[in-house]
Amino acid sequence: MRLTIAALPLLALLAPLPAAADPAAGRAVATLNDPAMQDRMADTVAALVGALMQMKVGPLAEAVARVDPESDAAYIPPDATVGDIAGRDPHYAERMGDDVRAGTRMAGHAASALAAYAPVLKDMARDLAAQWERERAASRR
Repeated sequence: MRLTIAALPLLALLAPLPAAADPAAGRAVATLNDPAMQDRMADTVAALVGALMQMKVGPLAEAVARVDPESDAAYIPPDATVGDIAGRDPHYAERMGDDVRAGTRMAGHAASALAAYAPVLKDMARDLAAQWERERAASRR
């Protein structure tokens, strides 16, 4: 039986659902919903952003100023950091960590909901595909 363009949305619904039954997907859902893992991810991002903000950019600015003496890089102090250039916010890394924590919680909720609804969505997609086939066959009579 040939599939037409009209069947593609139904196939798109069916395609990701077998992955939801995959044990690896179940582990991913559990990981996203684990508060300890959420904290580890948030702490990691906060530490990375904090370290990035302390990175010295003076030597890079000096090199840019040698190539283009009229650039703003010529006015950057030799001991300037990314945080100095970006506008120092002492709580930026902490807020980024909080955002990662909240985002991970929301991703966990969404993954849990998708896993819970996957069987229903799969049945709906099968029903719609069967109905589409019946309508297609009826229109050819």
